[in-house]
Amino acid sequence: MAQPSHTPSTSSRRRSQRVLMQVAVTIRGKDAKGDEFKEETVTLAINIHGALVHLKTKVKSGETVRLLHKAINEEEDCVVAFLGTYRSGKAEVGLEFSTPRPNFWKVKFPPEDWTPRHPEARTIASNRSEK
Repeated sequence: MAQPSHTPSTSSRRRSQRVLMQVAVTIRGKDAKGDEFKEETVTLAINIHGALVHLKTKVKSGETVRLLHKAINEEEDCVVAFLGTYRSGKAEVGLEFSTPRPNFWKVKFPPEDWTPRHPEARTIASNRSEK
């Protein structure tokens, strides 16, 4: 999830469109040392397969954590699928649901073939500029 989605090789591998959106979440599970942790954070990007978040807590790739969507008070188990480098005390961490959850985030995701050149993108932009 941490790779830019505009490159052809990445977008052809991506299973679903991601949306850059901050959603308040709580992540809990076991840290890299095996100790229980609970951390409040926000998503950086979301898609039907999971989310990218910033975490202070160091976690292990492949570990299962519990993600709580605070606005709707729903929880889902996720696997740590990506670990970015630590900067300023936090790392980008990719979390993946066990199965796609298109309704978990309560947003409508763009279609698989959507790009900024998609006809609907031009229509929406044109309608906004007329207001």
